[in-house]
Amino acid sequence: MGFVLTCGLVAGQTASAAPTPAPTPSAAPSGTPTTGPGQDQNNPPDQVDVPEVSTLAAPSFQLPFPCGQSWTGNSSGSSAHRSYEIDFNRGSTASADLGDTVVAAAAGTVVISAHQGSTNGYGNLVKIDHGGGWTSYYAHLNARSVSAGTQVRQGQKIGTVGNTSKPGNNISPHLHYEVRNGASYPANVRKAVFNGATFGYPNQTLTSKNSCGGGSTNPHTATSVCGSGYKVIDSAALGSAGTAYLLYNSGNGYNCVATIKKTSLGKNTATSAYLEVKGKSRITDSGNFGYYAGPVRASAAGQCVKWGGKAGSSTYNSDFEHCG
Repeated sequence: MGFVLTCGLVAGQTASAAPTPAPTPSAAPSGTPTTGPGQDQNNPPDQVDVPEVSTLAAPSFQLPFPCGQSWTGNSSGSSAHRSYEIDFNRGSTASADLGDTVVAAAAGTVVISAHQGSTNGYGNLVKIDHGGGWTSYYAHLNARSVSAGTQVRQGQKIGTVGNTSKPGNNISPHLHYEVRNGASYPANVRKAVFNGATFGYPNQTLTSKNSCGGGSTNPHTATSVCGSGYKVIDSAALGSAGTAYLLYNSGNGYNCVATIKKTSLGKNTATSAYLEVKGKSRITDSGNFGYYAGPVRASAAGQCVKWGGKAGSSTYNSDFEHCG
């Protein structure tokens, strides 16, 4: 069972004497800014901007840990929690989880990767923007593996469990996890959903299904990788090893390319995806991946694009096309 810990987002806060149900979110006072001077310290401004995507659907979140690991989450063991935040542990001692891998709960763009220092108690924080106003927070990390502006895949390592916080906050290692939608904190903190099921507040032990596979079917699709609002407009077979897909989002004018593997699933093999808007530099995601390469996105409304990818020994490269 997990070791329940205090999150301690603000210096001087201590654990409650007894667990209490997670409080109902309350709206921020009228006129409270969400960015700039005077903003709530637990609602830090993004380091990079990403295009807005209009969608009502939430991402398909998975537990922020590698496939098969069991973690216990607790939402009421810290007086720092103001809504549906969760602290995760799995070890039997206070320091057992230090250095354990943390992965992205869903695909998106990293908009914060920084140590928050004296600003708040998040310590090493990674925030991912998933589109449609949905974001996820991963706090107190011992180390961060991604930088602001990086596009990450669901299940990609983004850091390790730690106990970094505000100076003077002596906390035990754990992952502080949040999902938000909207701007006003803490009313924007939403109930966490993993693998389609709402977390069993105030505490529950779950087994991760994040990027699980290893069978004959890839659990990921081009649309799940690129995100809500994107639809496939073209594809190219990469032999029997996979398929490269070109997608378009009419809501924001962005194209997206993803290469989805069909063989060697779960094994890290050379896979790539690229997108080039005419007159601009090519964007490529290339490496040894278990299930897919991408997503690679670029604004391309009314522009011709080249796109393609590689899986196994097969490669596809298009001419400039889809110019509408």
